[in-house]
Amino acid sequence: MKHITFYLDFISPYAHLAFEALPEALMGVSYRVSHVPVLFAGLLKHHGQLGPAEIASKREWTYRQVLWLAHSRGIALEMPASHPFNPLALLRLALACSPEATPGAPNRYVCETIFRHVWRGGAEAIDAPRLEALATQLRPKQAPVSDAVKAQLKKNTEAAIAHGVFGVPTFVVDDRLFWGLDALPMLRAYLLGNPWFDGPDWKGVDAVSSGTVRLR
Repeated sequence: MKHITFYLDFISPYAHLAFEALPEALMGVSYRVSHVPVLFAGLLKHHGQLGPAEIASKREWTYRQVLWLAHSRGIALEMPASHPFNPLALLRLALACSPEATPGAPNRYVCETIFRHVWRGGAEAIDAPRLEALATQLRPKQAPVSDAVKAQLKKNTEAAIAHGVFGVPTFVVDDRLFWGLDALPMLRAYLLGNPWFDGPDWKGVDAVSSGTVRLR
């Protein structure tokens, strides 16, 4: 049985779609998954990137595309009243609900509840009364604002960066990265033992040189 580390941030509609689509995408495959919240903004900062919602024209396209993807896949999704937003409270709440055995990886129910809090209903994701109600529902084992929870989020994000993760959603299996909603069929093929993944197309990309480097 393969183990999948699913790096996610509740701010990402693509992470929400991938979370909802994962069980069907991997139906019949033997696997276990750890859901690991990370700070997407921390990944962007490390790699010197802007998020899609920070580029005006890309922001509009991103929202249209995710709404279409949700519609075409039969997944419920509504844009929150404001986006992007600061997801720290949601990430810390998720980690505060983690089992003692896996302190950095809340279970699927917790992640599902928080994703749907954001991506269903069209309300403000970090509205204080809604956050309070969400915490009451999830009953975290630790205080979300505790130093231990804050440190765990930093640890998760640093571990993702060490794995080479640059965006969410990212699935890591056997130190191989599969990034994005559209990587789910590729992930399934790998888990089923497709020999392509041991061939030159996977392994050879490191040998491709960069012809130019854009100055920043």
